[in-house]
Amino acid sequence: MALVSMNAFLPQAKKEGFAVGQFNINNLEYVQAIVAAGKELNSPLIFGASEGAIRYMGLKNVVALSKIAAEESGLPIALHLDHGSSFEVVMQCIREGFSSVMFDGSHYPLEENIRLTQKVVEAAHAIGVSVEGELGTIGGVEDDLDVADEDATLANAKDAIRFWQETQVDAMAIAVGTAHGIYKGEPKIRFDIIEEVANAIDAPIVLHGGSGVPDEAIRKSITRGVGKINVNTENQVTSTKLVRELLTSNHEMIDPRKYLGPARDAIKETVKEKIRLFGSEGKA
Repeated sequence: MALVSMNAFLPQAKKEGFAVGQFNINNLEYVQAIVAAGKELNSPLIFGASEGAIRYMGLKNVVALSKIAAEESGLPIALHLDHGSSFEVVMQCIREGFSSVMFDGSHYPLEENIRLTQKVVEAAHAIGVSVEGELGTIGGVEDDLDVADEDATLANAKDAIRFWQETQVDAMAIAVGTAHGIYKGEPKIRFDIIEEVANAIDAPIVLHGGSGVPDEAIRKSITRGVGKINVNTENQVTSTKLVRELLTSNHEMIDPRKYLGPARDAIKETVKEKIRLFGSEGKA
């Protein structure tokens, strides 16, 4: 199957009350692990590619690996730009073959965020590419993003509803208390904001910083209207821990397949756990 936009499954997710995971890709092993998990559980998937990952892997490589994975798996897979920083970056990714994009204008004033997101939506929707927008500032560190806790701001529900009404984005990321990276404590998620916004718009809510959020909080978020959940740090932690253990216990190990293969398996198991938790098993 060719790469699809998130509209191939997110409307179903909102209607039926499940969420689809965005699993960020960082190299070949990540792509293989995520697809293997999706195939075993027959789940739709979202490959998240940050600007940092694109610089590391190469834009054309990101697209080529994703297209091959989608074609060979037969699964509905969206290749999604994660936290696109500008209109130019978004357009470059679309031209190269991304089927979905996120424009992150959350650091702009509301009016400017709306204006810039409208511009992205107009261009992307013209060729069937789905768009995610963001309101509020999500704290934490992940890839190119580094937002101090004191600078994180929760989304205002009324502003979020207006944002969606004026932009018509296909997925709405709102800051509700989660954070990128590793949590220092249990996140305090504002389920009331999720519910108020989700009930007023057609698009599903996106939960960024899904790694490390307690399972019960994830389930509750989904029942309130979250239809897309981003996971990256948990896969990085799981795979790196295993690689570190293997190399520490065997100083003679030099074949990357000997440690990257097990790391790939660890990512696969983590993704399978998330698919089951999100309720997307059997939804492909």
